[in-house]
Amino acid sequence: MTIVDNYNINADGIIVRVDIEKIEDVGLLYKVNIPQISRSTLVLLNEVKNRLITEVNVGAHEILDPKIIENLKERFKKSSEAVFRSIIPNIPKETVDFLTGTLLHEMLGLDEMEFLLNDDSLEEIVITSSSEPVRVYHKKYGWLQTNITIKTELKIQNYANTIARRVGRQITTLSPLLDAHLVTGDRANAVLYPISNKGNTITIRKFARDPWTVTDLIKNNTCSSEIFALIWLAIQYEMNILISGGTASGKTSMLNVCMPFMPPNHRIISIEDTRELQLPKFLYWVPLTVRQPNPEGKGEVTMLDLLVNSLRMRPDRIILGEIRKHDQAEVLFEAMHTGHSVYATVHANSISETIRRLVNPPINVPKNLLGAVNLNAVMFRDRRKALRRLYQLGEFIVEENEEIRPNILYRWKPSNDTFVQHAESIHLFEDLSVHTGMTIQELAQDLKEKNSILRSMAKKNIRTVDQVGEIMNKYYVGEKQLQ
Repeated sequence: MTIVDNYNINADGIIVRVDIEKIEDVGLLYKVNIPQISRSTLVLLNEVKNRLITEVNVGAHEILDPKIIENLKERFKKSSEAVFRSIIPNIPKETVDFLTGTLLHEMLGLDEMEFLLNDDSLEEIVITSSSEPVRVYHKKYGWLQTNITIKTELKIQNYANTIARRVGRQITTLSPLLDAHLVTGDRANAVLYPISNKGNTITIRKFARDPWTVTDLIKNNTCSSEIFALIWLAIQYEMNILISGGTASGKTSMLNVCMPFMPPNHRIISIEDTRELQLPKFLYWVPLTVRQPNPEGKGEVTMLDLLVNSLRMRPDRIILGEIRKHDQAEVLFEAMHTGHSVYATVHANSISETIRRLVNPPINVPKNLLGAVNLNAVMFRDRRKALRRLYQLGEFIVEENEEIRPNILYRWKPSNDTFVQHAESIHLFEDLSVHTGMTIQELAQDLKEKNSILRSMAKKNIRTVDQVGEIMNKYYVGEKQLQ
């Protein structure tokens, strides 16, 4: 056994070490070093737990409200610390912190799963059944087996029930499927036995606490500052952009990274299946998410419902998580043609494939409407090398016979991992010139300035969402006239 990597995580005051171990015939193991609790300490914890249940009154609205849950945790910490000190006056602070955190995990969380939920290096956490170890998807090491196994199927079902109650839902034998969000923003999916044949299963997709920004993508060569400058120019002046790519190619990440380029005085409405976008504080943003029907089949709010409703909310910009169906695309393209600036993702691996996907079932958009799309960025994932790149950036050209052809402006050259200009723009700069009143030379100067700002941000490592947002805000506020 060899330790490949190790680091600490903090879960409600409990600091534990994570070891990534290489074990012969097994591969890499994700090991959480959780301190063991003696029997006498367990008796103490049960006594404190019983006193807390009577002393700390918890309303149903507190469990359901993500904003109140943190205050509730603080109340629990103070009360449990007082109870521990009343029983053992000289108990060390480190011991109180550990025992209090353990109670918090048991009474308000998901027990030892809280350690995994607090590891920012993890993207996915999977409980397959009580007969198998929990597995995780690590940002650096991919899928790993952990040293945590949930002891019983009943305990897994209790986790699912806890998640369901906090979103006002139920998961039972009659309704064995659950799709919900934890108070942290993480997405949880649960399937009960016997629908899941091995046993009760829970999959948790973690919500990024520190999401990618334009600085990160420039520094890790996902995209160049020159291409980002062009995307920034298009977004600033309300061009419509589609982002394509295959599964896990980084479509949503790319969309999220580009959103801070929007001016701060524009009203933004985002519509998603699952809340993934994280925009800077300075933006005027209303995030909307769909809702699944209740067990009686009532209360569903679809993406189409939200899309139609968003047009009545006076948006300047509309962001759609992913175009999947004809009715969604129809409303979205109508929004483009009525003057709204639209940004969305599509499942396709090239600009040519994006066109085919849009004009054929199930999306089936009339070809003449595709002229409203000003830019199409395509993301690519190399699974062997575990890297993501912007594969193509281009535009749709509508011919006289209404056939659509791609015009690729930039493409990724895999042989030396660089981005090269493939062709000159046919429509984009002309559309920008008409829209802004700027000459081609002025637009070129604007691009040069934006490229310089982005390169400076990368050099100075200005990388958090709010840091990037602050730079963008200063840029727009400093202009004489916002567009």
